[in-house]
Amino acid sequence: QVQLVESGGGWVQPGGSLRLSCAASGSIFSINTMGWYRQAPGKERELVAAITSGGNRNYADSVKGRFTISRDNAKNTVYLQMNSLKPDDTAVYYCNAAIRAYSGSGYYAYWGQGTQVTVSS
Repeated sequence: QVQLVESGGGWVQPGGSLRLSCAASGSIFSINTMGWYRQAPGKERELVAAITSGGNRNYADSVKGRFTISRDNAKNTVYLQMNSLKPDDTAVYYCNAAIRAYSGSGYYAYWGQGTQVTVSS
């Protein structure tokens, strides 16, 4: 059984910073791409940032220059450093990871439970 557990969400004023963490645990043979998605009320879930096992990064245009994704492969953990936060960043943020549970299996997408980020004055 694989679990993704997120932490680090909360309330922050515009211009502030937050750091999200997501740790994968359970039966894990290897992890490919890890990423963060978000979903605001009334909107579809969207990709925020992703990082491959080799360290290649991809960002949504709306967060480029403000957010930084990183990962610690030894800890099976992905981070999202969010700076210069705006009210439009308010959403539930979900961690996602493509995980191979054992050597004979394929990669499957797993999701965290979500963490709320609220940016307001």
